[in-house]
Order: sequence, then structure tokens, then C-alpha cells
Amino acid sequence: MEHVSDILMIPVQVIIVFYTLYYFILALFGLFKRKEKISVPPKHTFAAIICAHNEETVVGQLIDNLKTLHYPAEMYDIYVVADNCTDRTAEVCREHGASVQIRTDAEKVGKGFAMDWMFQKMLRQPKQYDAFVVFDADNLVHPEFLREMNNHLCKGEQVIQGYMDAKNPTDTWVAGTFSIAFWLINHMWHLAKYNIGLSTALGGTGMCIAADIVRKYGWGCDCLTEDMEFSMKVLLEGVRTCWAHDAIIYDEKALTLMQSCRQRKRWAQGQCDCACRFIPKLFVRGVRTGNIRMLDGIITLSQQFFMMMSTIYAVLAFINGHYLFYTNILNQIVPVQMWTVIGVAQYVIPIIVLLRIKVRFKSWLYLIVYPLFMYSWIPVTFLGFKDRHKMEWSHTVHTRAVTYESAVLLRKKNK
Repeated sequence: MEHVSDILMIPVQVIIVFYTLYYFILALFGLFKRKEKISVPPKHTFAAIICAHNEETVVGQLIDNLKTLHYPAEMYDIYVVADNCTDRTAEVCREHGASVQIRTDAEKVGKGFAMDWMFQKMLRQPKQYDAFVVFDADNLVHPEFLREMNNHLCKGEQVIQGYMDAKNPTDTWVAGTFSIAFWLINHMWHLAKYNIGLSTALGGTGMCIAADIVRKYGWGCDCLTEDMEFSMKVLLEGVRTCWAHDAIIYDEKALTLMQSCRQRKRWAQGQCDCACRFIPKLFVRGVRTGNIRMLDGIITLSQQFFMMMSTIYAVLAFINGHYLFYTNILNQIVPVQMWTVIGVAQYVIPIIVLLRIKVRFKSWLYLIVYPLFMYSWIPVTFLGFKDRHKMEWSHTVHTRAVTYESAVLLRKKNK
């Protein structure tokens, strides 16, 4: 029995070691940012696209915010796709000066469909742009956002994700821990990958895509995580998703645990769906071409599977402590001293990141309950995997209506 268990469990332990070392080493590269003083004059034109479904409460503040960006007004325009709205979203957007397109489709529901519909319209209209920047209706945008994206486009980058900050990091403990998670991902994953030349992934908002990329490959992404789907779609074509650390957007985080679980379950469903469809393609093309970014994309897509596998392993390891039935080789692959370093680093690295971005005092208190939030990912991921083929869109209600100036003032007061 023990021999059979070893055949099954030893490969699992090897995979756990690989992923653990991968994430540990990757995180180290996210602790620094290269000093880039590249600041080119405004060259590229932008179409700012806002996807809105029943967002009358918050979308007006975003449009007002976008109209004040530090970029020539004649070089960017604001468009809103009012997607299956039953409130005054379209009227509010027009009142605030945005160009509004109304989409009504009871069958094709979701942001991915709305973006595909909007991109097709944009590419057919007389006025064309160099790039599209996409925002969610609840966002607020840093004044230098377009200048930063212009810099990256001038470097030849074509698919770019901006820094995803939080608009309401102290509203509730859920919003607070959610904010911490995004801050850490921004540094330990996005920035780290960008620093070493790998491809990261789009985050659904605060993203910039060159019009030529959409024109060449189309959008055509309608799963529950259309951002990840598009990232992998263009990665298969050799197009890297880059990271703009100083192009900042402020996103409204979920206020309650149930709200955040519904949102994260949708993400888990979409990511599992993308993994099943893209991992085989990335593996074949990555091996055939020797493209390390494509092979790294497999790791990105398999995160949900790794979490489920490591959870099952942890349960079996607990049982194994009482009823020995397989050989634990983790310490044979990696010295126990290294495991100690990794164990300490998982607490130290987040602290370093939070110190660097100078979070407010209340966020440090949320760090105490942060592990509870992270453990809540486990049931969410299993449920997402179970429903990975269900395409029912779950809308997140946004209520935090504040101006950009008010948000900045609030952040200063809470430091």
C-alpha cells in the first residue's frame, strides 16, 4: 500500500516544491522597480472605453475624472457601452459628456460580449485611435495614466496592464484584505514578471491594448474572465502582456465576504475554463518554439489547480501524520533550512511591500486577518472548478461614489 501511495504522492510533492520555489523566487523580483526616466511627449491617441451595467451611482465620477487627465484633450475621447442597463446609466453618462453606445442582448450577457461588440463598432467608425484603454465604471484614474501608457506604447509594448489600487481600502475588513491581496499581486506577480521579461496578464480594468492588436486578432473573448482569455490568446501569437507600474487606477473592492466570494468564484470559473482550453495549446507551441513565456503562461493558468492539489495534499499530510501510508520527500528535495527561509519570507515580503507603498494604519490591522481571507479562496476555487463550464455572469454592485480628489484626500487622512 505504501509503495502504491508513493507512486501517486511523490510526483505531487515534486510539483508542490516546484510551484513553491517558483512563487518564492518570483516574489523576490517584485521587491524592486527599475528606475525609468523615459517620458516622451504625447504621441498616441486613445479611446477610453467604460463598460457599464447599471452603474448610474458611480460612472459619472469616473467620466469627470477622465476629463481631467494630464494629457491633451484632443488626443483622447471617452466612450461608454451601456450594457443591458435598466437604470439611468446611459443618461448619466451623456450628462457628464461621454459618447454612449447602448447594447441590449438578453442572451449574450457579460463584459466580454460587451467589449467585443464595442470594439467592432470602434474599428468601423471614421475616427480611429492608436490604442484602447478600458475601465470599469467604478474606477478612478490617476492623472498621469495616459502619459504612462503613452510611454509604454512608445517602447513598442502593445498589451499593457496598469497598477490596480483600491478606492475603498478601509471601508470593511473584506475590502481591506482584498486591497492587500491586490497590492501584493501588483508587486510580487505583475511587477516581478515584467522585471524579468515574462508575460503577465490583463486584469480586466486599467488595461491598454494597441488598436492594431485588436484589429489583427479581434477580441472574441466571452468567458467569465475575458481578460485572462485575451492575454492567453495573444500570448499564443507571441504577444507579451506588459506591466505599467505607474499607470494607476483605483478599483472599488467588495464590501462583504459573500459579495467577494461570488466575485472570486466567477474568476475561478473563468480561469479554470481558460486553463482547460489554453494549457495544451501553450504547451505544444511553447515546446515547439522554445518560447519560455508561453510555458510560463501554463503556470499562470494552472494556479487554481495548484491550490486545489496542495489543499488535498495538506489534508492527506495531516492524515499521514497519524496513519503512515506514503513517504514525505519534501525535505529530501529542498533542505529544511530552505523551507524555513520560505516560511519566514511569506510574512516578511508582504510587510516589505506594504512599507514601500506606505499604506495607512488601518491596513496594517487588516493584515492580521488577511490569512482568513486567503483561506477563503479554497472553497471558492473548488466551487469555481465545479462550475467552470457555466457561463452565467454575476454582476458586482458598486456604491462607492467619490471624486478622485475626495479619494486622494481620504487616503491622506487615513495614513
